[in-house]
Amino acid sequence: MAASEKIPGPKGLPISGNLLAFRKDPLGFLVKAQREFGNVVDIRFGPSRHVYLISDPDQIKEVLMTKQRSFRKAKGLQTAKAVVGEGILTSEGDAHMRQRRLMQPSFRQNRIGQYAGPMVEETLSMLQSWRDGEHRIITEDMMQLTLNIITRTMFGTSISSGVDQIGHAIEVGMKYVSHKATSFIDLPESLPTKSNLEFKQSAQTLDRVIYNIIEERRKNPDASRGDLLSMLLSVRDEEDGTGMSDKQVRDEVMTIFLAGHETTANTLSWTWYLLSQHPEVESKLIDEIDQVLGDREVTYEDLDKLKYVEMVIWESMRVYPAVWSINREVTEPVEIGGRMYKPGDTLMMSQYVMHRNPEYYDEPDRFRPERFEGDLLKRIPQFAYFPFGGGPRVCIGNNFALMEAVLLLVTILKRFKLRLAPYHSPVEPEPLVTLRPKNGLTIVLEARK
Repeated sequence: MAASEKIPGPKGLPISGNLLAFRKDPLGFLVKAQREFGNVVDIRFGPSRHVYLISDPDQIKEVLMTKQRSFRKAKGLQTAKAVVGEGILTSEGDAHMRQRRLMQPSFRQNRIGQYAGPMVEETLSMLQSWRDGEHRIITEDMMQLTLNIITRTMFGTSISSGVDQIGHAIEVGMKYVSHKATSFIDLPESLPTKSNLEFKQSAQTLDRVIYNIIEERRKNPDASRGDLLSMLLSVRDEEDGTGMSDKQVRDEVMTIFLAGHETTANTLSWTWYLLSQHPEVESKLIDEIDQVLGDREVTYEDLDKLKYVEMVIWESMRVYPAVWSINREVTEPVEIGGRMYKPGDTLMMSQYVMHRNPEYYDEPDRFRPERFEGDLLKRIPQFAYFPFGGGPRVCIGNNFALMEAVLLLVTILKRFKLRLAPYHSPVEPEPLVTLRPKNGLTIVLEARK
């Protein structure tokens, strides 16, 4: 029997179903649907399209791990291929597994430690222009800072020409993908609309700059540079001894750019907002930083000592996960949680919904980093908390992102407290491709004495 005949869900309107209610408030709609109808909910988008919201950790594990070969990535990430091609984010099956094997060594803990210094240096460079009492749009600052860091760690300090072009073209690409992924009218890329033309121009710029860099590195290989591009060019598949083609390297460079700065920037922006609303957490955070570091700058070796800082980042990702949902499309008949799903069905697993489930979290809407004390993540099911996804497609850069978030937070908080501007409108999350603060965040800098 079809899954839609068994699974409960909100009634909705005769033709559009739940589409209008979902578009009005996606996050609120999903949380309410889970709490009202349970851990498997039938959500109807239009007269015939069904999306099944899965909020049971064991069933999420089936989809993302044990039976992941019966699924492919759904519309949002298929759209991202326009920018990243067949990178690790969008590729499927054996191609994905090969790319992951090739890239994994570059993101191991012992490799990413070398990027700690550049991360702190880029943050200090940004802070040189900050002044006590200044009003800043912190969402823009964090996006620019993480873009500078991913550019430097990708290409090293030797690359100067083309970096500004890359940054602008990346932003155009992100906006294009976000619009396409959330639009219900899918205009073909061949139409000469303003956004299509702007995107094509940015894509050509990216290809020109990145392929030129790849060509120069191929001619003058030097693995000792230590940047991510050198590592991608030097890796060889353990099974067949082959490396990446120029096209594969280009696609992975673009994937790291897109995924590597947007999510961390959002996590940091949300963290600044949450700290501004919870001075008791901020005070405890500053005490730990001052106790561990004194007057010196943070280093990679300090990370294990900054336990509360790490808990603050974890809790920020729980309350406002940068990746707020994962969708999978069924490619063959598959049984999940005792129910059969057919090819074409879409299963949605929302981090935002799971992370606010009172079954796993006391006072789930409250920002309380202390909840992570005593190995909380070992006491709750694996997929009750999954800000980086899970299974074979878990975010390959998760350790890089966590290290970056801690280092940047500490470096800034050693010098400034950030206060939400007194005239600020209520802060709302905007669930696009990632979860951003709607209309940005304006803060007031308060220099630490």
